[in-house]
Amino acid sequence: MITAPHRRRPRLLLVLAALLLTLSFAPSAYAGAPLSSQAAQPGSPARGAEVVAVTQVTDRQVDLAVRSAALGGRTVNVRLLTPDGWNPGDRHQHWPTLWLLHGCCGDYTSWTSRTDVAQTDSLRDVLVVMPEAGWNGWYSDWWNYGKGGDPAWETFHTEELRQLLERDWGASTNRVVAGLSMGGQGALLYAARHPGMFKAAAAYSGSVHPLLNDESADRIMGFFAGQGDDPRRVWGDPVAQRGIWAAHDPFYLAKQLKSIPLYLSCGDGTTGPLDSPGATSDLEADFNRQNQALAGQLERVGAKHVTTHFYGSGTHAWPYWQRELHASLPILLRALGVPA
Repeated sequence: MITAPHRRRPRLLLVLAALLLTLSFAPSAYAGAPLSSQAAQPGSPARGAEVVAVTQVTDRQVDLAVRSAALGGRTVNVRLLTPDGWNPGDRHQHWPTLWLLHGCCGDYTSWTSRTDVAQTDSLRDVLVVMPEAGWNGWYSDWWNYGKGGDPAWETFHTEELRQLLERDWGASTNRVVAGLSMGGQGALLYAARHPGMFKAAAAYSGSVHPLLNDESADRIMGFFAGQGDDPRRVWGDPVAQRGIWAAHDPFYLAKQLKSIPLYLSCGDGTTGPLDSPGATSDLEADFNRQNQALAGQLERVGAKHVTTHFYGSGTHAWPYWQRELHASLPILLRALGVPA
């Protein structure tokens, strides 16, 4: 005769199994739909940041909606291009990580929507992090942060988001960084201002020496003024707050960059092979001069691992940045210890 406790055991086992499935994290379980903050955030907030929603975009693309104290409580998105076998529920699994930074007037979707990065086989063993950096954020803690509600993008990325990804989403401390235009500047800034955080960095058509001359400073001030902003909100006045400007100018941070592999590329602004007929770019011409100056400064400070590709004809355009990403991947992946 079966006693009552034995009759209840199958139901108890089913309940326990269901509970274990609920606690484990399977990306396919949330395909196409955001999760609640409790389900999306398995641990405690990292330095004021928390994931409040998760959306499966494709089989390997996951968007995290992150609420950030450094951004004044704003919620911004971060796109992850996940490696094969990625399972954030496994806290013992940590992947080599490529941070891929967007440019001015773009967003966290730019790289996946404008290039073939999601189809690149050599990245199937790498976690690619594509964070939002603001339409015009310049990868910086704006100099009046804490006084007027200005954002602290650098703190968000290098502290809040980094800790969040490493604790809950499978990122490792083995990292490299690359970016285009504003993001190229950001890649070099983060590598220089946070020694040891990135093992290599690449900048494609980057704004890498905004203090090169008055023209370069005025041009970046024009970007700072986008969307009706006061251009002095980001780094202050280029004369009165020159020290702040210099602290965000990779040319003046060359010594901090000399010990890691670097990749610099830029066109000269004239019509190139990947442009429509007659296309030119004064912006690319300016950035070309800035990159040439930075390359010279890196040589002067003794940098030994700098690869430059100043390819002549070419404008400030996505076909070049896709090409340069592929050209730089062997350098970036070698630094990660991943086969190219």
